[in-house]
Amino acid sequence: MINKRLLIKNLLAHNDECSFYDKKLKFDFSNKEGKAKFLKHICALSNSNPKNNSYIVVGIDDSTNEILGVDFFDDSKIQNLANAYLENAPLISYENIPFPHLVEGKVVGLVTIRPNNKITSLRKNIWKYWGGSVFFRDGSISMPKVFDIEIQDVNSAIVAEIENHAKNNIKLTLDGVMDFIINRHKDLDAHYKVFKEIFVVCWAGIPKKVKGNTFYSRVDIELINEQVRLFYSALDEITIDYTEDYFKIVEYVKLGLHSETKYYPLEELMIVFNENGSYSINSNLIFEPPQFNKKTLYHIYNSNNTLLDKLRKNIPFNKREEKDMTNLPATYLLCYLNHFEDAKEKLDEAKPFIKEYDEAIYASYKEVMRILRKVNYS
Repeated sequence: MINKRLLIKNLLAHNDECSFYDKKLKFDFSNKEGKAKFLKHICALSNSNPKNNSYIVVGIDDSTNEILGVDFFDDSKIQNLANAYLENAPLISYENIPFPHLVEGKVVGLVTIRPNNKITSLRKNIWKYWGGSVFFRDGSISMPKVFDIEIQDVNSAIVAEIENHAKNNIKLTLDGVMDFIINRHKDLDAHYKVFKEIFVVCWAGIPKKVKGNTFYSRVDIELINEQVRLFYSALDEITIDYTEDYFKIVEYVKLGLHSETKYYPLEELMIVFNENGSYSINSNLIFEPPQFNKKTLYHIYNSNNTLLDKLRKNIPFNKREEKDMTNLPATYLLCYLNHFEDAKEKLDEAKPFIKEYDEAIYASYKEVMRILRKVNYS
């Protein structure tokens, strides 16, 4: 079993970017350019490594190799993006790896590209890349190439050695449990559970009883053996259920208009642990968007557009508008879910202005965009 934090350290220490490893400060999946660049790197790394895993480490300063971290990214549907745009798409995963020195909510992203021994190409046009393009790694650069020879396997031994040096052990697991409960979450209700005598899951949050059910907010959940953060949110609420064979999370989002809000189930994530020392993670979107009166939503949509225009022009808000601004990301989301297609573009436009205007509203904005990604990719 590989400790993903150790794996990242070994990749960073091995050498600079190469044909099986890349590092990025961040990826932006909110636009075509960001998605296209991500797909180009997936394509290139897959083609350059037909027999071994390839990796992209996200949250690293390229010039200094410093670990800066990125926001938690829980898009379990990222494989859908690859399948939609890539011919012979490899299996990919995006995992969130906590590092002790990073501030709360920041992690290092680890993208793993599994070998498929096939030529991967773009299935269709995206941004400035043409459908049919084939990318390879040339040193640290992903670039299009014309190929007429069999792909060479030159990295398997090196990658195997790096992965072997990142193997987990009992000390790392115990240290991880103690650090999670005693140091990082001493102010929260924290627990751990051992599955199949091998796997250790830790979780922490603020519990709240509602009609016999326990909901958690400020939630952090980790698979300690691999140092993978499974879930993190400062805003949403979840329920947790487990047996000897699985650990299940149901995520809820709070939506509504004015003071009338309620929690809606968004996604179910289940980790199934097997007797043979393996596990699988399955996610299922169970969200049913709430529907509201169109006339009311038209009024809110137009009001939001006015707020965004004033924010863009740096015109001061009155008291009522300040209050409406706190709900702007969530109400734009409701408009989009009720078939106001332009609301998504308005959210994209609003990002830099909200980020500069208020930190709390920007946190709400990021939660809204996370929900949109899940809904769109599904």
